[in-house]
Amino acid sequence: MDKNLLGYYGEITASRYLRRHGYLIVDAQYSVRFGEIDLIAEDKKYIVFVEVKSRSEGMMYAPADAVDFKKRSRIIAAAKFYLSGYTEKRQPRFDIIEVYFKDDRPVKINHIENAFDADGK
Repeated sequence: MDKNLLGYYGEITASRYLRRHGYLIVDAQYSVRFGEIDLIAEDKKYIVFVEVKSRSEGMMYAPADAVDFKKRSRIIAAAKFYLSGYTEKRQPRFDIIEVYFKDDRPVKINHIENAFDADGK
């Protein structure tokens, strides 16, 4: 499957997963000059900035390994910009959702809650 198409299907799969687990998707593919955020979701306590990483099953490394310090910094910068206009009182959190595909179908989802903090660590 084409890499861009794999990413698109990964984001759709992650959105469905979050909704099934009680989250409300408030934005997708949020992009500002500082960076982009794949999904922004809310639950009762958190506003969650989600990076979705999709890979074909059997890859040598975990999809979350691709979210390096530079990528985290760009997500954090975009989140800060988003939060500057956010009026709710939910605590921000940064998650990564890994979506594994086999034969063009999602076969495994790994939701890493609080994958990094606002300092990128």
